[in-house]
Amino acid sequence: MANTVAELVFIPAPAVGHIMSTIEMAKVLLNRDQRLSINVLLISPPYPVPALTTYIESLAKNTIERIQFIELPKDQTPPKLDPKAFLTSLYEFYSSHCKHVRNIVADMINQTGSGRVVGFVVDVFCTGMIDVANEFNLPTYVFFTSSSAFLGFNLYIETLCVDHNQDHVMELSNSGGEMVVPSFVNPVPKKAFPAMYEIQDGLDMLINSFRELRKAKGIMVNTFLELETHAMKSFTDTNFPPVYPVGPLLNLDGVAGKADDMDVIKWLDSQPPLSVVVLCFGSMGSFSEVQVKEIALGLEQSGHRFVWSLCLTPSKEQLLDDPRELLPDGFLERTVGIGKVIGWAPQVSLLSHEAVGGFVSHCGWNSMLESLWFGVPTATWPMYAEQQLNAFEMVVELGLAIDLKMDYKIDMFNPAAIVVVTAEEIENGITRLMEDNNVRAKVKEISKLSRVTVAEGGSSYALVDYLVQEIMSNII
Repeated sequence: MANTVAELVFIPAPAVGHIMSTIEMAKVLLNRDQRLSINVLLISPPYPVPALTTYIESLAKNTIERIQFIELPKDQTPPKLDPKAFLTSLYEFYSSHCKHVRNIVADMINQTGSGRVVGFVVDVFCTGMIDVANEFNLPTYVFFTSSSAFLGFNLYIETLCVDHNQDHVMELSNSGGEMVVPSFVNPVPKKAFPAMYEIQDGLDMLINSFRELRKAKGIMVNTFLELETHAMKSFTDTNFPPVYPVGPLLNLDGVAGKADDMDVIKWLDSQPPLSVVVLCFGSMGSFSEVQVKEIALGLEQSGHRFVWSLCLTPSKEQLLDDPRELLPDGFLERTVGIGKVIGWAPQVSLLSHEAVGGFVSHCGWNSMLESLWFGVPTATWPMYAEQQLNAFEMVVELGLAIDLKMDYKIDMFNPAAIVVVTAEEIENGITRLMEDNNVRAKVKEISKLSRVTVAEGGSSYALVDYLVQEIMSNII
């Protein structure tokens, strides 16, 4: 038994924010039991994702002991995602890889002398794979890459759809006011609801994925009990698989800084402690030219030192090397020594630097966890997906962030409907962010707890131990 190797099959969704935290989950499990090995089955995205390609290439170059990456075959005919039912067709695209997963797992099981396959860990967008695991009589755990509050929100919306109907839910989502949701302490404003739940397609995808999710043995969530105590309690006495907060799971490899990042790190080294605000909006965060100018004016008017990761709209990607055409005349000259405008940002390296005192963020969950880990307060500027709910949780529920523009939302279904955040709003948000000592103190306290929980004796550490024992019990 001691020499037995137990193999887990991981199936992440092909998105940067999903796959990065999934790999961190895999590393944590491997570190906890030397008998485990993991096969990560990689689905090629149905559309180009340069940041994802770069990340996967980096994984291939840096071998991780006892993790094997297997690319699933691509279909001969490129998938056609229905723009009118994009989310549903995307979920179906992921599920279409079941045949490839079935063949690979069958080969694993049939190989003489190989370790025993003891279970699946799948992304919430890949819950169609649970039926494949069941065919082999293997348990499946779902890895949820966002907050437990958002998991509870999804559960509540799915329950409304089942108990009432989707038309009723769409009507509620598109109306004003607030809604009481069990996983939130405060009533949730409907303007913070993800846009996907305002349309039939989004609700169809939710119902399909949660129908399969309910077959899982458990749900691992990238969060920790001390952060989301209320949300975790909301799952008590529900007809739902057990939920395990096992985070924060963070890729901290960038802390030391790469050679390409050293210019901005060297500049930060010369700045006073807690004096610099970092603006970074994720791998998909981009703005119109009008909005870029407003951000520049807001920064200049605030008078605070800054590092700004400037991502432009896709049609203007060629201007990333020289953003002068988009910035106000003389902006770069007037802010020499005060600020740095960069392209891609080494976010972890920036947030870990002692000169950084604030973070203007799109509120992706990974970014929220990173900011809390390093004790850097956030000003919320959400854009899409569940980011408005993340912002609401951080600002209203937990008091760990400043509201810069919490209800900002990019209309993914009508890109022409552009909302512009004014320079005055940006200036005001940055000023409050850098000067609110109450929020800063709360963030520092939760930062300590985020580190305690993953150390031996912490709640997340204990839950990972429990899961490993449960997984290893499948070895015969």
